[in-house]
Amino acid sequence: MILHASVRFQTEDALLQKLVNAAEEKSLQNIKDFGGRPVLVEGGGYEKIWLETQPMGGEAYGKRNLEVALNNQLLFMEYAREDGRMPGSIMLQNGRIVPQFNKIQGFCFPAPALNVYYLTGKDPAYLELLYSTLERFDTYLWRERDSDGDGCLESWCKYDTGEDHALRYGDAPDWWTEPAPPQGCEVVPMASIDFMSYSYSCREMLAKISRIHGKEAREKEWTEKARRVREKISTYLWNEEMGACLDRDKNHRVMPTLIHNSLRAMYWGSLTQAQADRFVKEHLLNPKEFWTPMPLPSVAASDPLFRNIPTNDWSGQAEALTYQRAIRALENYGYDGLLPVLGRKLAEAIGEECRFVQQYDPFTGKPSLVLTDDGKAQDAYGPAMLSVLEYAARCHGIHMEGEEVYWGACGGAPCTYEQEWGDRRFQIESDGRRAVLSVNGRSILETETGVKLVTDLNGKLRRTIPLSKKRS
Repeated sequence: MILHASVRFQTEDALLQKLVNAAEEKSLQNIKDFGGRPVLVEGGGYEKIWLETQPMGGEAYGKRNLEVALNNQLLFMEYAREDGRMPGSIMLQNGRIVPQFNKIQGFCFPAPALNVYYLTGKDPAYLELLYSTLERFDTYLWRERDSDGDGCLESWCKYDTGEDHALRYGDAPDWWTEPAPPQGCEVVPMASIDFMSYSYSCREMLAKISRIHGKEAREKEWTEKARRVREKISTYLWNEEMGACLDRDKNHRVMPTLIHNSLRAMYWGSLTQAQADRFVKEHLLNPKEFWTPMPLPSVAASDPLFRNIPTNDWSGQAEALTYQRAIRALENYGYDGLLPVLGRKLAEAIGEECRFVQQYDPFTGKPSLVLTDDGKAQDAYGPAMLSVLEYAARCHGIHMEGEEVYWGACGGAPCTYEQEWGDRRFQIESDGRRAVLSVNGRSILETETGVKLVTDLNGKLRRTIPLSKKRS
């Protein structure tokens, strides 16, 4: 098993260097002991691990600590219920690990968990546990979360999709523990693009694991099941007139609020390329909607339900968690060229003070300094810190996905990024115009900046991704 990893990053971009250094230092505060196992909690006043943030966050932090990355996956798998439901969050209470099943709480789990399989050396037992967990959770979703039998999975409370206090949920409860949906609410049970994407992501990863196992029939079966979920999204939740996914309320009526959740669906890969293209071009890059001065508000700035509330509220402000999810979402559909722009916007919003918070004003970029439960101004919020570290890696450094290495050479200030992983050392050094790539001290490639290069683990070039335009 591979458990050694470290990063060294130096740049002449003074702000970025300061932010990366601060994020690395403050992230150490969020490593906690859960039953003798180090895990990375969400931070910023949130001392648990949540299913929507910490498998993804742990995998990202795996560039620096693979033991933490592994534990942030294993705890969610090991504490899944017998019926297949995974805990929405896990807390440490009086020294005891306590899984919580009062919400689904997002599901940024399948792709990061599979990547941790590769990062930690391809342990067969881990892969078997992951397969079983995903299969059982998908079965749970379809057994429990289609209460009206319309073939579309449902959200029953605000925390099911992690949209705390979102106005679009109406009078829905924050959390819900019963095996049947709440009754008498205005909106829920809600037919949900997020929940359909949870299933799609499970099935896509199950197909990939089946391929790893060499089980062609199972791969085809899961691929077909994933296709059916995507088809239902296309016919029931995708709004062709608007060019975005819209949820439906308990009476099957389309909910017209233009939310950013189509970008979330892109994170899970559940949209077609044509749908993603429309959402990005017509909405994400629209300055009146989601491409505000500080981009990525939770609700389009022009929508009647948009609210610029500076506390924990998914009704409007730009969320650090959205910036973190946007990385995989945009890369999935070939919009890698947007990452340097978003990374810079986030860096400038956080600024020289290096205070990492949850939300940002979409018009001014001002951080929303809320108070945590202990009365202190929020700082060290994990998704903000990990986003800074990930944008640096994606744009100026190294990211490993599966058995491929992604080398970011977007240009800008001279920099050097070095990733140690097991007995390998990957390094990219750039003067801003050209970049040199090396493996274990041996130069393998040289390129002009403005691209990403993808190699195998030995440095053999597989493909080039231009950052100036969407790849085909």
